[in-house]
Amino acid sequence: MASEKKYCSVCAWRASCQKRFSITTDAMGCVRCPDYTRDLTIKDADIEAAEEKYRSGN
Repeated sequence: MASEKKYCSVCAWRASCQKRFSITTDAMGCVRCPDYTRDLTIKDADIEAAEEKYRSGN
């Protein structure tokens, strides 16, 4: 089972975040933010589809 992906783009606070340019990330690009909260309206399938589209260059 893969661990949860924590990106600024799927954080519930992304619209009003003041830390998004000053937080640290790990080697996989996941954020290390104490205020991170997953936006539950974004499903894992949506994230996977967006990543695949980005990787394929379309």
